[in-house]
Amino acid sequence: MATSKVSAVSAHNQERILNRQLEECRWLYNHFLEQRRDSWKQDGVGLSLYDQIKTLPSLKNERPSLEAVYSQTLQNVAVRVDLAFQAFFRRVKNGENPGYPRFKGKGQYSSLTFPQWNSGCDLTGKGLRLSKVGTVPLVLHRPVEGKIKTCTVLRSS
Repeated sequence: MATSKVSAVSAHNQERILNRQLEECRWLYNHFLEQRRDSWKQDGVGLSLYDQIKTLPSLKNERPSLEAVYSQTLQNVAVRVDLAFQAFFRRVKNGENPGYPRFKGKGQYSSLTFPQWNSGCDLTGKGLRLSKVGTVPLVLHRPVEGKIKTCTVLRSS
């Protein structure tokens, strides 16, 4: 697995859209974390990744602002919560200091993952086309080699 890092210079409007999407993903991460915590406290039963992904359509109805984020990116938020719990239970099993998964504060959620190339994101002649964002101009220092499978957009200073 090789990773290529390229710089993107987004327009002010696109930056606002991406920041809004990051905040929606942060809200969803915290919501999924709270769902798992409450399910365990009330029923003694944990929720699976797929249980949480199945709730996304109803969550979009309750919170229309989630519609602004690409659907597979929202599903990836559930994957991140699931991975955090897998790591937590692995540490408990190994007798390490487990560290329960934490809620994300404002500005602490800094990346959007588009897990399927050519579906939510694609390279065009003008830059990187992101679903529900538009085409973001890229600064390519060298050609991208190999087959691209996923795309992660990272907010940096």
